[in-house]
Amino acid sequence: MQASNQQSAISNQQSPRRRLGIFGGSFNPVHYGHLLLAETCREQAGLDEVWFVPNSLSPLKQDQPPAAARHRTEMLQLATGGHESFRLSTIEIDRGGISYTVDTLAEIAAQQPAAELYFLMGGDSLVDLPKWRDPRRICELALPLVVRRHGSPEPRYEVFASLLPAERLALVRQMTVDMPIIELSASDLRRRAAAGLSLRYRTPRGVEKYIETHGLYTESTQPDS
Repeated sequence: MQASNQQSAISNQQSPRRRLGIFGGSFNPVHYGHLLLAETCREQAGLDEVWFVPNSLSPLKQDQPPAAARHRTEMLQLATGGHESFRLSTIEIDRGGISYTVDTLAEIAAQQPAAELYFLMGGDSLVDLPKWRDPRRICELALPLVVRRHGSPEPRYEVFASLLPAERLALVRQMTVDMPIIELSASDLRRRAAAGLSLRYRTPRGVEKYIETHGLYTESTQPDS
């Protein structure tokens, strides 16, 4: 019943503008958790497309450089290539330097003036939002599409209190996306790869073989190699 009510509420908010979901991250490497989150958002929020935007360097992880951009983008291509509504955007990698979400959304908004932007984010990451560059502007450029994993605590919507007007905050709450539990993390995949353990069923087979072929996440692999 809850799912039906949510879908009905979302459908009432339908707009003739193209709905574009922006999903940013290191994707180091991409795994089934990322893909399920994107697909759940696409389905429940009625998104026309989801853009995967790998960062050049996260401002919150400057001491943890990811695998080379060419590897991460190739793995994303392998993971998303069969989905007609998934796209890869290298906007942050092309820009280089530290990747700030507000800059990326502003650039996409300028390039896609007819699109209605939604920013995909896990409910557990809301606590960090005030630390981002210009969070208020982020919320103006794109509606945050908050993902709540089944069985997890209610997202901390109070974070938006100083960032969004009451009506828009109500819409954020209304459009919360419920996602099945899937206990996967990129850091766990990296640890398993470094230990020579199997990545099967944690990431698409093409990504798994790419990591194996290129020896990614082993001690001998450098971030820029």
